[in-house]
Amino acid sequence: MHIHVNGKNIEITDAIKAYVKEKIGKVAARYDQIQGIDVVLTVIKNPAAEGKHIAELTCKTNSGTIHSEEAAESMYASIDLLADKFARQITKFKDKNIASSKESIRNVVETPETEEAEA
Repeated sequence: MHIHVNGKNIEITDAIKAYVKEKIGKVAARYDQIQGIDVVLTVIKNPAAEGKHIAELTCKTNSGTIHSEEAAESMYASIDLLADKFARQITKFKDKNIASSKESIRNVVETPETEEAEA
């Protein structure tokens, strides 16, 4: 799994890159079907704008894509919020995939039993 960190209107330092990889990496370790994660950090230069630091994440998995976006007054705060939101989303995504796979297994198991009952 690769975590790519890009920036818009901000220079990505080694400290920010390491912080993103640490926070997002902990969450990504929960789900083994992740192919890659792209993180884009943006700073809005308008002084009147609220939530000037935006962190957005796109996670590609074997069965779909997860997109998250958070904004805050500091870049580290927005990364923390993004990591929390991504943790909730990946847990929900994982539970949904497990539930759908269990349903398909039940359908396969029930089919032979009903055929025996009919005979």
